[in-house]
Formats: sequence, C-alpha cells, structure tokens
Amino acid sequence: MADRLKDKVVFFSGAGSIGPGWGNGKAAAVAMAREGAKIFALDVNGDAVEETAKVIREEGGAVETTTCDVSKADQVEAAVKKCMDAFGRIDVLDNNVGIIDPGGPEELSEEQWDRLMAINVKSIYLTCRHILPIMTKQGGGSIINISSIASTHSLGYSCISYSASKGAVNAFTRDIALNYGPKGVRCNTILPGLMNTPLIHRGNVTSVYGSTEAMVKARDALVPLSKMGDGWDVAWASVFLASDEAKHITGIELVVDGGITLKVK
Repeated sequence: MADRLKDKVVFFSGAGSIGPGWGNGKAAAVAMAREGAKIFALDVNGDAVEETAKVIREEGGAVETTTCDVSKADQVEAAVKKCMDAFGRIDVLDNNVGIIDPGGPEELSEEQWDRLMAINVKSIYLTCRHILPIMTKQGGGSIINISSIASTHSLGYSCISYSASKGAVNAFTRDIALNYGPKGVRCNTILPGLMNTPLIHRGNVTSVYGSTEAMVKARDALVPLSKMGDGWDVAWASVFLASDEAKHITGIELVVDGGITLKVK
C-alpha cells in the first residue's frame, strides 16, 4: 500500500495538534507523507505545525510549513503562494481546521458564533477560492473537508454553532463536487464520530461531563465498536479519498464513527 500518494502535493490546513498526542490533522499529514506525498503544512500554532513537520522529516518525507490563520483572506492567499513557490502545484487540499463551543443560542455570544463560523466554514471557502483555479488549470485535484456526525445527529448535548457549521461544510462540499467535477476536481467530506483526540480533552468539552475520565467512559459507551476512534482512523480515510483509488468518488459524506449513527436516528 506504500506510495499511494507518491509525488502528490498536499496543501494541509490544520496540520498541528491541539496538545500532546495525535489529532486528526497531525495524523493525516503524517499518514499522507508516509504514502509519498509532499506536504505543505499550515496551522495557526507555529509550534504545533513544526512538531508535525519534525515527524515527517525524521521519517524522510518532504514538508514545508507556514503559520496561518485560515479565517484571514490575506494569510490564506500568502500560504497558497508559498506552497506554489515551494512545490509548483497542489494536488490535494485537506481542510482539517475546526473548533467547538458547547451551548445553544442563549449561551453563546455573538463573538463566539462569528469566530467559530469563520474558522470552521469561511476557512474552507478561502482555501477553495485560491486553490480551485490551480487545480482546474492542472486538470484536476482532490479536496477533503473534515465535518462531523454532529452535522446530522445529536452529540447528546447542545453545540449549535458547531453542528450548524459542519452542516454548512457538507453542503459546501456537495456544491463543489457537482460544479467542479467536470473540471476534474473531486470534493468529499469525512464525518468523524466521537474521537479520542487532544481536542476533546480541552476544558470546553470535558466540562460537559465533569471530568476527563467521565467523558471518555461516557463517549466510549456510545460506540458499537466499544470505544472511540482516534486521529488515525480519520487519517487513513483521508489518504484513501486523496488517492487515485477514490478517482470515481466525489460528493460523499464518509462516516467514520464506529457505528454510532446506526444507533442514533
């Protein structure tokens, strides 16, 4: 299975990990590099993206990095230019950025709502705005957007801004798939379920359950496969959708949830 992405250039948004361990972005960037891809890794946290790059370099992979807030148009435009200067093309766009703020309309401030929508949705618009012309000129490419089962199902607590943003990601993906398919661009979404990544160990998620131990136990209990997935489950799904093995797949919502959505209707 080696070299499934040989010489493909991946523009990877959200390649760092929030805290120690393997987040979806860090794992996917490393997995793609292990399959022969050249990675242009970016993250708002410079230390985090360099940690990912260090793993890739130590394993002999090709990687360039930049610090970028992908909710800012000028920073995205500059990052795309830097990637083209480094590698000359972009074959895969992986949009892995996302934050979560638990709460409903009464609990969330307008500032929280706007910030989350900018990071979770506007960022995808901005990367696509600047990279789609490159892909169409090249004759094709693959775009992978990370959504969530929260876009279609309840997570058991209110996180209305997160759920709404991921629903928007799904709709955005379908539109790109339909309208850019004739130009050779595929666009797919991955819907992770309850994943045990560094993101969920931050206070704003753990606080819903009272403690980290209670959170892990409660979330594991919801999964038919007995425990939450991890960043590598999303990573290998991303590798597949980026590869030529998925050359006839576009516009799908690939659920990676251990069976949770089979139980919750």
